Amino acid sequence: MDPARALRYPTETTRARSSTRVDMHVASDARDLHERARGGAVAIGNFDGLHRGHRALLDRARALAPGRAGALTFRPHPVKLLAPHLAPPLLMPYDEKIEGLRALGLDYTLELAFTRERADQAPDAFVKDVLVDGLAVSHVVVGADFSFGKGGAGKVDALRAHLAPSGALVHVVDAVKEGGLVCSSTRIRQFVLEGRVDAAALLLGHAFTLTGDVVKGDGRGRTIGFPTANLQTKGETIPKVGVYATWLFVDGERSPSVTNVGLRPTFQGEGVRIEAHLLDAGRDLYGRRVSLGFVARLRDEQRFSSAEALTAQIAIDVRAARAALA
Repeated sequence: MDPARALRYPTETTRARSSTRVDMHVASDARDLHERARGGAVAIGNFDGLHRGHRALLDRARALAPGRAGALTFRPHPVKLLAPHLAPPLLMPYDEKIEGLRALGLDYTLELAFTRERADQAPDAFVKDVLVDGLAVSHVVVGADFSFGKGGAGKVDALRAHLAPSGALVHVVDAVKEGGLVCSSTRIRQFVLEGRVDAAALLLGHAFTLTGDVVKGDGRGRTIGFPTANLQTKGETIPKVGVYATWLFVDGERSPSVTNVGLRPTFQGEGVRIEAHLLDAGRDLYGRRVSLGFVARLRDEQRFSSAEALTAQIAIDVRAARAALA
């Protein structure tokens, strides 16, 4: 696989493909999508991270019903309701997931509220309420491990049986593998938390990305000749503390950068900060919304004896980042 292809930000790679399409319609009630979805195809999943496996489902839906292809997802993630103490951090905030689905060229997304009532709904009732009476789709696309209804009692065979009277067909997409590993949100999350962002990118099909607003910091980076953009993000999954080669995206353009995720031990910093230094001509990003695509981990964060020692190491980091991004 071409490593460069795996490290692009998903919105950037799909903008051209989706720019000529009608804007995706988003609804929380299936009945609001009835005419748009009727006779079409829907892919069902949580779609956290929009990795290669998720896109295989979505691509199948688009191929089955061009112009009437959509996604059905849930908010919050079911585990956050059913077992909040076990819920893993999301790979991407809900609003970013919706924007990612939009960029993939889907015609609609149904974002169902996952409530106690929904969790207790029997499999046959879910199919009738949402897929048959609500969306009236002709094709439903799921993964091989798909389950639904109260307690996850419904499996693929039950889905087929409950849809049979309506004539809708079920299409099962096998797990997507890369390098012998199944592309799953769980595995990707593990890689990111370990700082193995290059491995996460291979399964994602794009660089792991954090999006947020640039806020004012203490200005210390500017005083040592390396001004930084301080990212305030809603992202729940943050790469392991350390220094990374990153791409910074703003207004559809990307710039090479080196990013520190950490506590700034040299200056007795408090709380985890995400600080990106642009490698080329600096620009004022304060107040701007930007995204950081993490390409490679360069080193651990460490304490230096002086600001001068830190400055010398940052210069080394900049060269290493350029090499990684080249």
